[in-house]
Amino acid sequence: MQPCYLGIDVGSVSTNVVVITAAGEVLSSLYIRTHGQPIQAVKEGLRRVKATLPGDVIIAGAGTTGSGRYLAGAIIGADIVKNEITAHAVAARLEVPEVQTILEIGGQDSKIIILRQGVVIDFAMNTVCAAGTGSFLDQQAARLGIPIENFGELALKARHPVRIAGRCTVFAESDMIHKQQMGHNIEDIIGGLCEALVRNYLNNVAKGKEILAPIVFQGGVAANAGIRAAFSKALQQEIIVPRHFAVMGALGAALLARDYVNNNRETKFKGFEVAEEEFRARSFTCQGCSNLCEIVNIEEEGSIIARWGSRCGKWDTLGE
Repeated sequence: MQPCYLGIDVGSVSTNVVVITAAGEVLSSLYIRTHGQPIQAVKEGLRRVKATLPGDVIIAGAGTTGSGRYLAGAIIGADIVKNEITAHAVAARLEVPEVQTILEIGGQDSKIIILRQGVVIDFAMNTVCAAGTGSFLDQQAARLGIPIENFGELALKARHPVRIAGRCTVFAESDMIHKQQMGHNIEDIIGGLCEALVRNYLNNVAKGKEILAPIVFQGGVAANAGIRAAFSKALQQEIIVPRHFAVMGALGAALLARDYVNNNRETKFKGFEVAEEEFRARSFTCQGCSNLCEIVNIEEEGSIIARWGSRCGKWDTLGE
């Protein structure tokens, strides 16, 4: 049998699943839309990944990350649950061991991670403004009537990218319409949009950070050649896009799980069969103090298998 390791990254937009070998090679990877249903996304991801694996594969360890990491960890029986900063850094170091800066832009959020000597020393995240995320590009592509897949290619054809106000999606849209009305060609407008997103990212998420090479760019937006070129132009540095840029969080979770269980631990992974189980998420508000924490219960066949959400830890044990 071939021992392999599973990583799941559950985000608001996408759920990513990765299976790696003991040597860290990606055996299978999957990127699917969460569609506001993380439980269903995790189950669908497990089903689809299992179908791609050779028959001799056994999962010797499993890890979860992302905004839905606790939920996914409870469902699959994760050995390790880690935040996405750690997971992204571990995955980036696998591909570029000397990495000092990680630029990560997803569908709904963006982040920057600063490493020195292989250790994360600083990071920042943006989960509020859409102008620095992939959804911003999706919206503008739809407004222009251009498939998002063609966006980067058109941006590279821009000879004189127009300057577009990128500090807010509302300003960007009105400014883009104004530039169209002025007669600027579509390539220069798209090139300007890419530069606006990068400018927004550098002025907000990366503000005050020392961006040193090697620079790794990951997340779904790293597929966009126009954004890659805009980052390279703004930073005057080579931008490295790793092979598995879209699923780096899940890859990091798998690597962390491998290292964790290799210390002679038995995996808690429940098996791919959990994809056929029924899980339900319920929540209630704790009235114990003025914090009024929202407590989330995960139920399997009527029994609570996991609970989280309290700041004080009162509800962290299932016996409460």
